[in-house]
Amino acid sequence: MIKGEQIIGFGYSARGKETFYSFDPAEQRNTEYLFHKATPEEINLAADRAAAAFQVYRKMDGAEKAVFLSALAEAIANSGEELIKVCCRETGLPPARIEGERMRTVNQIKMFATLLREGSWVNARIDTGDPDRTPLPKPDIRSLHIPLGPVVVFGASNFPLAFSVAGGDTISAFAAGCTVVVKAHPAHPATSAIVGELIQTAAKSTGMPDGIFSLLFDDGIESGIQLVKHPLIKAVGFTGSFKAGKALFDIAAGRPEPIPVYAEMGSTNPVFILPGAARERAAEIAAAYAASVTVGVGQFCTNPGLMIHQKQEDDLLQLLRSAFERTSGGVMLTPRILNSYNAGVQHHLATGGVEQLAVSATISGNSANQAVPVLMNTSSQVLKNNPALTEEVFGPTGIVVSASSKNEMLNIARDLAGHITATVHGTVEELIEYKELLDLLEQKAGRVVINGFPTGVEVGNAMVHGGPWPSTTDSKTTSVGTAAIYRFTRPVCYQNLPQQLLPPALQDKNTLNIHRLINGNWSTGDIE
Repeated sequence: MIKGEQIIGFGYSARGKETFYSFDPAEQRNTEYLFHKATPEEINLAADRAAAAFQVYRKMDGAEKAVFLSALAEAIANSGEELIKVCCRETGLPPARIEGERMRTVNQIKMFATLLREGSWVNARIDTGDPDRTPLPKPDIRSLHIPLGPVVVFGASNFPLAFSVAGGDTISAFAAGCTVVVKAHPAHPATSAIVGELIQTAAKSTGMPDGIFSLLFDDGIESGIQLVKHPLIKAVGFTGSFKAGKALFDIAAGRPEPIPVYAEMGSTNPVFILPGAARERAAEIAAAYAASVTVGVGQFCTNPGLMIHQKQEDDLLQLLRSAFERTSGGVMLTPRILNSYNAGVQHHLATGGVEQLAVSATISGNSANQAVPVLMNTSSQVLKNNPALTEEVFGPTGIVVSASSKNEMLNIARDLAGHITATVHGTVEELIEYKELLDLLEQKAGRVVINGFPTGVEVGNAMVHGGPWPSTTDSKTTSVGTAAIYRFTRPVCYQNLPQQLLPPALQDKNTLNIHRLINGNWSTGDIE
């Protein structure tokens, strides 16, 4: 049964009198799931519990944390049909998509459990002392990463499982040793409640401290603002729009004690088509681009909303038109997102020199909350004069930009702001010839894709899902992959601390069998 109450540690709370219903975007009506809005007192209680639990959880070893994460992964994997049905109802997304996202979520949790069991992620570094060094003795210095403290995570609208209550932000914070307070996204509160109870149960059953996790509900912005301002909160994870992410970033920076906000925000994910690739496989590129723009009704953070090609005597534009006309629209996550999408498309089309190249001929089903895919076309000069055209329109749309030369294409790349991804299609010879383009794009994006498309983010150790401003608020981090753990840690070093007081990862005897940098050399051995 979905309670509709705040989950605060191992308990529940429904002190607030204000309520809201979950919403079905396909049927355009409320569901039967009623939720109490979090009160200021409940928010304070969740933060207090998280802070108290942190003092216990931060001292637990990697193996203990891995047991917790493994139990959670198993619980989500075995959560049955209810989770899928409720999630589909709240998001309008098809069952196959949610089934796939559930397994991605499970595998992501297992990946972090494996990281914790191995243990080398703490980046232990040891410079042994030398009291006989002259002219001054050399101190013994040893460092590793420790958790920041209680973290607030904002659930994302577009990934109700993988970037939400038990998504990458939450799990990487848990792995780092942080306690977590999640603000559920109002677009899928019932889904969030189901997953929240699974986390609560897994924490209880594996001996985690009360307060390691809390889940709060609100269909407005007040609770989120209070959480970010709360003095016990030490970091924020967010996935969503630039406007909301920037607002949270500014609030956190304005605190008496500023804290980091790791916000993944808007990205248009530009795709550059080099002439040889266009000649050799224009039809393949056109079909794949149309599919990548419209997959998930364009509601991925990696949908490629901008294509740049060198205009030559090829039929790429006609093939793009045909491919886009064969795509289908679909239900968007919320009516507000649909309205924003339609307004964004109309804004671009109202720009002088921007033309509608293609529009989808079909939509799926009879819902009024459906987006129609639209493909636009313009020139490089219009793009240069109207930089707003490079900003994300969240939904199934893209702009094709025609460049007249290699230099014009390079200038477009130079003028780009930061993006999560940038893609180049070219032959091997062209990629060498256009090495300058690749050099530019690695400065503009967190992931450079060659002869593919950015949708479909592989979850692994090497993945970087981030990028320079304004795609994220910290270009040094990733929100996907094991490196995401470092958003919620900081390095600390100990100088001349006695052996018995050092963390196990830094003691002379390497009981954890982890990789450590000892006097400049990586080793799994002991210090003699």
